[in-house]
Amino acid sequence: MKTASLSILALIVAQAALAGQAAAQTDGPDQVVQVSPYLWATGIKGQVSPFRRGPTIGIEKGFSDVMEELELGGFLNIWARKDRFVFSGDLMFVNTTDVRTGVLPVLPPLEVPVRGEVDSKQLMLTLQAGYRLYDAPGLTLDGLGGVRYWHISNELTASAAVGTLTAKESFDWFDPLVGLRGFARINKDWSLQAQADIGGFGAGSDLTWSVLATANYIVTDSASISFGYRVLDVDYDHDGHVFDTRMQGPVIGATWRF
Repeated sequence: MKTASLSILALIVAQAALAGQAAAQTDGPDQVVQVSPYLWATGIKGQVSPFRRGPTIGIEKGFSDVMEELELGGFLNIWARKDRFVFSGDLMFVNTTDVRTGVLPVLPPLEVPVRGEVDSKQLMLTLQAGYRLYDAPGLTLDGLGGVRYWHISNELTASAAVGTLTAKESFDWFDPLVGLRGFARINKDWSLQAQADIGGFGAGSDLTWSVLATANYIVTDSASISFGYRVLDVDYDHDGHVFDTRMQGPVIGATWRF
């Protein structure tokens, strides 16, 4: 159950994730496409109830705890601009497995060994489009609007000498978003970028917000690397499912510009 929220973490959006993509926005051509694979070394804290009839569980995990349970993770951001119109797409997929063993009392002093395994998969896709509100040499500001889609599935397998019990459930929702992204060039090699969004508004989650700030180093005319920090908070409680968590941690990534 707590693993459900781990799936949203892991190394885990960021929107416009690695601002290495910002490397040459101001002085570049009128049309740009940038691809940024990234790693988000996040921990997670909050309350989750991945099964509709299950209890709400408090969790607090560091990045090392997450890595122990990680089976597969993939993170990719695509950013594009044509004249003053901008687009951001961010994809995150994480699969974690949490295995626990214990004993189930039957008739004292008789106990039966039990093995429990929770396999969680989480997909998060964020799409945003917007307009460049301010464009000056070395400084830009974009207004953004869009949607963030969440899908979480959990499969619980409990094994004992008397047999095996399996339960599987999934839930998903959409969060509308509005946000801003700013970029500032420091010199020919370094730049800064910050992005923030807020959404949910009761349409999906009650409230969600995200902040990302990065420093970016230009390696070549078409490649850069980024280092920063990201916080993502979401408060979802609907139809017996609870996903009220905050994820935060360092971000590192690379960007290729076309």
